[in-house]
Amino acid sequence: MFKKTRETIFSKIFSGYLLIALGLAVLVLFFSFRTIKSYYLNTLTNDLKDLCVAIDPQALSLIKSNNFPELDRFVKKLDVQTHKRITIIDVNGAVIADSEKDPKTMPNHGNRPEVMKAISSEMGTSIRYSTTVQEDMLYMALPIKDNGRTIGVVRASMFLKDVNALLKSIIRHISYITLVVLIFSLIFAFMFSRNLSVPIGKLKDAAQKIASGDFNIKVTLDSKNELRDLAGSFNYMANKINDLFSELSQRKDELATVINSIMEGLLVIDTSGKIKFSNDSFKTIMQNRNIEGRFYWEVVRINGFKELIENTKSKQVTYTGEVEILDRSYSISIVPIATSKEYLVVLHDITDIKNLETKKKELIANVSHELRTPLTAIKGFVETLEDETTQEGKRYLGVINKHTERLISIVEDLLLLSQLEEKSFKLEINRVNLKETIANILKIFEGKAKNSNISIKSEIPDNIQPINADPFRIEQMFINLIDNAIKYTDKGGINIVLKQDDRQTTIIISDTGIGIAKEHFPYIFERFYVVDKSRSRKLGGTGLGLAIVKHIVMLHNGTINVESILNSGTSFTITLPRL
Repeated sequence: MFKKTRETIFSKIFSGYLLIALGLAVLVLFFSFRTIKSYYLNTLTNDLKDLCVAIDPQALSLIKSNNFPELDRFVKKLDVQTHKRITIIDVNGAVIADSEKDPKTMPNHGNRPEVMKAISSEMGTSIRYSTTVQEDMLYMALPIKDNGRTIGVVRASMFLKDVNALLKSIIRHISYITLVVLIFSLIFAFMFSRNLSVPIGKLKDAAQKIASGDFNIKVTLDSKNELRDLAGSFNYMANKINDLFSELSQRKDELATVINSIMEGLLVIDTSGKIKFSNDSFKTIMQNRNIEGRFYWEVVRINGFKELIENTKSKQVTYTGEVEILDRSYSISIVPIATSKEYLVVLHDITDIKNLETKKKELIANVSHELRTPLTAIKGFVETLEDETTQEGKRYLGVINKHTERLISIVEDLLLLSQLEEKSFKLEINRVNLKETIANILKIFEGKAKNSNISIKSEIPDNIQPINADPFRIEQMFINLIDNAIKYTDKGGINIVLKQDDRQTTIIISDTGIGIAKEHFPYIFERFYVVDKSRSRKLGGTGLGLAIVKHIVMLHNGTINVESILNSGTSFTITLPRL
C-alpha cells in the first residue's frame, strides 16, 4: 500500500516536471522557428527591395523609350550577377522583360498578388508556387513611376528551397540543443522527485508503524532542509504519543479494574443496540460471559427493559425502575451518554433491601394486628371504668382513652397501608360518580370545618363523567386529603376542583394553610413523616395519611403531585385515567 503511494507521489512530481519540460521544448522550437524564419524572410525581402530600387531608374528609361529588347537583355545580365530572377511588367500585366524566360511566352501577370499591389502604387510581396519555374518563390514587386504615374512594375524573386534548407539546418541545431537541455532537465527532475519522495516514503512507513502500535520508530533523513525538521517533529510527536498512549493504557487498565470491581452491573449499549461494554458484575448477574458485540435483546431478557431503552432513546432522559432477574430484585437506571450517543445501564441489587422491606411490612402488619385486640380491650375497659370511677379518675381515664384511640387509629392505618402494599391486593373496580362521592364526603366534614371557621368549596362541572375506580378507596383518598387540609389550615378555606378530558380526570385539592417547605417535598409521602410534629401530635395525626393516598393513586395507575408555598397554602394535584 505504501509503495503504491510513494510511486504515486514520485510519478506526480516527475510527470509534472516532464510536462513542463516538454511544453517548454515545444514552445522554444515553435517560436524560435517562427522568429528565425520571419527574420530571415524579412531580410531577403529587404534585399529584393533594394535590388528593385536599384533597377528602377534603368527600367524607367528603357520603358519610356519602348526599348523592350534592351530591357530584357539588361535584366538577364543582372540575373547572372545577382542570381535573382527579375521580371518587368507593364501596367496591363504583360511581361516585357524577364531574366530567365522569354517574355513573349509568359502569361499575363496582372492577377499576381504582388503585381496587383505594385500597380496600385504599393509595395507587394508574396510567397507562392511559380508555375513558370515550378518552384516555391519569394516575390517582391515595386511600381515604376514616371512623374507620379505608374507605368510598370519591377519584380524580383528568389527560390525558397535554399531558404528552407537553411531554416531546416538551423531548426535541426536548435532541436539538438533543446533535446540536450530537455534530457538534463529530466535528469534533474528525476533526482529532485526522488529526493522528495523518498523522505516522504520514510515518513509514511513510520506513520503506518505508529498506527499499528509501534511507537519506538524513528525517522532519520540526510537532507538538510525542511524535511529534516519535519522528521525531527515527527520523532518528537511519536515520543509524545508513546507517552500519552502508555498513560492512557495505564488509566484504561485502572478504570477497567475499578469498573470490574464494583458490585453494580454496568452495561454500555451503542446506537445500533449492540452491547459495547459490560463489567464482570453484569456478566455474573446475567450468568453469561459472552455479551460484548451482541444485541442487547439477545442477552438481556427482562420484562420492560426494551421499553425503558426506547423511552431513553426517544426522550434522551434518564429512566429508572425495578426489574426481576433470576429471582433477584434490581434497581435499574438507563442514562443517555450525550457525547457518544450511547446508553449506560446500571443494575443495583436491591434484593436484600426488598426482603427487608417485606419483613418490615410483615412485622408492622403482624404487630398492628396483634396490637388491635389489646387496644380494643383497653378501650372497652376504660369506657367501663369511666362509669364507676370518681371525677378525678375520669380525667385520667380520658387521657388514657385519647391515646388509646390514637394508637387504634395508627394500627388501623398501618393495617390498611400493609393491605394496599400487598402484591395480591386487587381493587374492586366500579363506575364511580365523583360529583356524588365528593358531595357525600363534604357532609362528613361540615361540622369539623365549621368549628375551625374554614370554608370548603368545590368546582365540579356538570358534564363530569363517571370513572372506573374502587369507590371505597377513592373515598379514603378524599377523606385523608380533606382531613389533612383542615388540620393544617388556620384560616381561609379549602377548594376542590375537577377537570376532565378524553384520557384522564384531574383532581385539585388546595388549601390556604401553613404550607410545606420545599425541603420536605421528597418525604411527605413516606409513612410516619410529618412536617409539623407538634401540630400532628396535638391533632392526633398518624403520619400515614399521605402514604395511603399515594398507594391508592398508584393502584389506580394515576399520579399525585404537590405544590406549596410556606404560610400560603398547599395544592395536591391527582390525575386518574378515565378507563
